[in-house]
Amino acid sequence: MSKILLLEDDPLLAKSLQKYLSKNGYEVEWVKDGNQAIEATYESKYQLYLFDINVPLMQGDDLLKSLRDAGDMTPTILISALVDIESMTKGFRSGADDYVKKPFVPEELLVRIEAKTDRLKQTLHYKEYELLVESEQIFYKGEEIFLPSIAKSIFVSLLKNYPNPVTKEELLLLLEAQNDLALRVNITKLKQKVDAQIENVRGVGYKLT
Repeated sequence: MSKILLLEDDPLLAKSLQKYLSKNGYEVEWVKDGNQAIEATYESKYQLYLFDINVPLMQGDDLLKSLRDAGDMTPTILISALVDIESMTKGFRSGADDYVKKPFVPEELLVRIEAKTDRLKQTLHYKEYELLVESEQIFYKGEEIFLPSIAKSIFVSLLKNYPNPVTKEELLLLLEAQNDLALRVNITKLKQKVDAQIENVRGVGYKLT
């Protein structure tokens, strides 16, 4: 079941959405202000954020920008009564995947939510790791893990190709310094950060075993 974090300060709307989305197969956690939303993102993982923009303490689009800056790429739909181009532009530049204008009918919102969560359903598995293909989020024993950008790129490539090898040429493209030594160093660093067996396939590249 996909889990949604709903940030909405209107109790009537929030409870209505919670009930409607629950009936359609989603688990919805409701928070009333930006600070509560921040705490929730630290404590749990979600498949989708549904943020109203005009909420207390921290606006939804500002919260989203902070999450994106921290590397949180969870798909996000912003909700707002503001329909001017400037507000919408700010929302998308903050990292929104979609923008819904109030008032809206629940069916419209559901279609937009399904479009985002369906893309996340393709999940690859390796040992106790899970990779959400679309968002490239990596989970270990159910908890999302965060790696340095190059290490993550290499690990994602290995996970997507498992159990087949990734060629050396493909992996070199992920590096700033594209040479054999740099690749070996980065593979070693990755091995130190994840519980994974990475094998050198002579004359080909590397693979997970």
